[in-house]
Amino acid sequence: TGTARYASVNTHLGIEQSRRDDLEGLGYVLMYMNRGSLPWQGLKANAKKEKYEKIMEKKMSTPVEVLCKHFPGEFVTYINYCRSLRFEDRPDYAYLRRLLKDLFFRESYQYDFIFDWTILNY
Repeated sequence: TGTARYASVNTHLGIEQSRRDDLEGLGYVLMYMNRGSLPWQGLKANAKKEKYEKIMEKKMSTPVEVLCKHFPGEFVTYINYCRSLRFEDRPDYAYLRRLLKDLFFRESYQYDFIFDWTILNY
């Protein structure tokens, strides 16, 4: 099932996972990498099970628009798309790549193979 921080709502509910859940989890990872935190981090509980339940409740009660506040609109579109998929649906990966790629170029990033973690030797 993976880390509760990035798990899909369906995973928390005990629903069998599929591609949609992987994509939702990826969305949380991207948001975490961008912001450094997620709204369900730091919740206190007496037991692990109780903490997982609190995380699930926070994910379910946080509207996508609130979750994605201060993010480009593509994040709302991405999460809503993932959550709209049914178990057997094959995600439109080309659509999702295009969504994120268009955002990448709109933000004036360059596909230069130089990453934040690359040490440059000038």
